[in-house]
Amino acid sequence: MKIIRVFVTKTNATPDDDLVRINTLPSLFDEADEVHISVTFTWDIPRAEYLAKHWRSVASVRVGGPAYNEKGGDFISGMYMKNGYVITSRGCKNRCWFCSVPQREGYELRELPIVDGWIITDDNLLACSEKHIKNVFEMLKRQPQRPQFVGGLESKLLTQELAKKLYELKPLSMFFAYDTVCDYEPLVQAGKLLREAGFKKNHKIARCYVLIGYKGDTFAKAEQRLFQAWDAGFFPMSMLYRDQEGKTLKDWKLFQRQWANTTIIGAMLKDYLTTQKIEG
Repeated sequence: MKIIRVFVTKTNATPDDDLVRINTLPSLFDEADEVHISVTFTWDIPRAEYLAKHWRSVASVRVGGPAYNEKGGDFISGMYMKNGYVITSRGCKNRCWFCSVPQREGYELRELPIVDGWIITDDNLLACSEKHIKNVFEMLKRQPQRPQFVGGLESKLLTQELAKKLYELKPLSMFFAYDTVCDYEPLVQAGKLLREAGFKKNHKIARCYVLIGYKGDTFAKAEQRLFQAWDAGFFPMSMLYRDQEGKTLKDWKLFQRQWANTTIIGAMLKDYLTTQKIEG
């Protein structure tokens, strides 16, 4: 079956094969048995529904994706994510106020059949069973690229044994998170475990997304958390909070851009270290 997939917003994970269209209306030459419109962000829903009206002239249209709080099924390699990206589990049992994943997936964690890929985007891989994690790591060992854990690894679930196994995989990148005050101490402990396993402190391999810009947050508080992530042994990067409509304040966008650019971050961290030495 020939399926054209239409994506409202392009991300690093968006497929790039000949049957992919990015936020565009159909051309005279588009032919398909079905058209799937994939929507990642809630604020893209109006545009997705507009596109759906036009793509119905080509074939029957299905509109869905995370933005619609649809429970995900088994992962199909290359279908809605670029080759190399893989999801081996869905869901998370945590109840983070800012995250829609638990609600979408029914407040459960489901382990999926493991298919090949090296960019792991699971919601909470370390919450999976020991057997599943072992099988995922074995799959990663046979891949042509070094693994990347971009979905996020939960600090409080990291053990000494898992840290050693991660080091053996020689990952290109691992992302942890500092979303709430409760995340800080587990993050510090995770940093220690990674260093004991062989990872260098403050290397860009171990990164930390720091949630910023939510109600009650300030630039000073956000900057403090970002530097705390660095002190814990992680390269900090900001994750800007958005409401259901995708709205953020302009000043927060400017702040976030600074803390998403590795060159600028490096310069700010250098200044931070210099200040620490002077004060010390």
